[in-house]
Order: sequence, then structure tokens, then C-alpha cells
Amino acid sequence: PRTMANKGLKKKVAVKGKKALLKYTVDCQQPADDNIIEPKDLEKFFKDRIKVEGKTGNLGDKVTVSREKSKIHVSAEAPF
Repeated sequence: PRTMANKGLKKKVAVKGKKALLKYTVDCQQPADDNIIEPKDLEKFFKDRIKVEGKTGNLGDKVTVSREKSKIHVSAEAPF
């Protein structure tokens, strides 16, 4: 069986004051080219499924999800 590499997931941490800002970038270029997933659908999935304080659909100001062509950016203030 083929193992899936986490090639498209990058994590950056920037510390500002006491709150750490976590930035994730998911590159969907290859799955989008192979018609496996649409980046807009994955963006919607993240917005619907990311939990803030134990609740989904509660992103507020702490978590932002944005899309730039086939890359999805998730920024979060830790802890969330």
C-alpha cells in the first residue's frame, strides 16, 4: 500500500505577545488536477468542521480560513 505524504501541509508559528498565531497552508494542487477534490469544497469543510472551544461553526475572530487558487490558508490564535 502507498502511504500518503504530508507534502502539502506546512505549519508556521509566529509569536506575538502572549498569543501564538498558528498558520497552516494546505496545497491542493495535485488532488485538484486529478479531479479528486475541489479546493472550495475543502475550504467549506474546514469552515464547517474546525472546532473552537469545543464547538463547530464557531470560528469567530480566532480562526480564519481563506483560499488562494488551489491553496487553503488557516490562521489560528492559540489556544483555540
